[in-house]
Amino acid sequence: MAKVRLGQVDYLNCLPVFHALEDGILPFEGELIKGTPTMLNKMLLEGELDVTALSSIEYARHVDKCFILPNLSVSADGPVHSIFLFSHVPVTELEGKKICLTSSSSTSIALLKVLFDHYYHVEAKYETQAPDLDKMMSCADGALLIGDDAMRANLRVKEEGLPYHVTDLGEVWKQFTGERMVFALWIIKKDFALEHPEEIDLLCKTLVEAKEYAAANYDGLLKKARRRSGLPMEVLEEYFQTINNDFDEGHKRALLTFYDYCYKSGLIEERVRLSVWGEEGA
Repeated sequence: MAKVRLGQVDYLNCLPVFHALEDGILPFEGELIKGTPTMLNKMLLEGELDVTALSSIEYARHVDKCFILPNLSVSADGPVHSIFLFSHVPVTELEGKKICLTSSSSTSIALLKVLFDHYYHVEAKYETQAPDLDKMMSCADGALLIGDDAMRANLRVKEEGLPYHVTDLGEVWKQFTGERMVFALWIIKKDFALEHPEEIDLLCKTLVEAKEYAAANYDGLLKKARRRSGLPMEVLEEYFQTINNDFDEGHKRALLTFYDYCYKSGLIEERVRLSVWGEEGA
């Protein structure tokens, strides 16, 4: 049996899928490798991982090399509470202004550019920086943060009364398209999957069981998230009620809508066809 090298995005939005594996509650014989989305994206594409939770935009850019694992995603149907644009002025006044983009993300950057192109009709200048709200806002008119960094920054803005406009990109996407937003997918390298189909079938089953375990043991998930993040329990409860880790027909339709706008914005070179492991045509 091949040991699977499995990338784990080290953010709370993936914790429901990895909680039971981390604690040894469900058997997993492979290796868990933690990192940011951009780090794990790079490792998968360079052959250092076999499977990972991958930024959804990166699947679109490498669709010929990957399969999507079924029944798994990171998505939100409206506000996502962990992907925020912080700005000194309202978004509609950011024409020609500088936006600092987090170095931790790919999909959220693509989503921001899509919304600027097709919803706000604003053209901005972009610079990538490490995720630090104070530094980003000291040298730019806006800052995009994701994941736990964004959640902590948003809490600071509220508690300290910082004079920033805060825009939830998931909420704006819903207003724009009426669709949920799929931020990440669980992706496997196509060559590894074809060489080790039994291992991948077992991994698919294990990951879905892990997701179901987290839902059935919600208090344990919350306590782990509290220890890991330091965020207040009420913030975490709202977040885990928001984040969705399923991938059904509605998710697929929403994802293809996102890819269509990415194509129109020149962020991907071709229109995308989804290739899901175990489904006909995959």
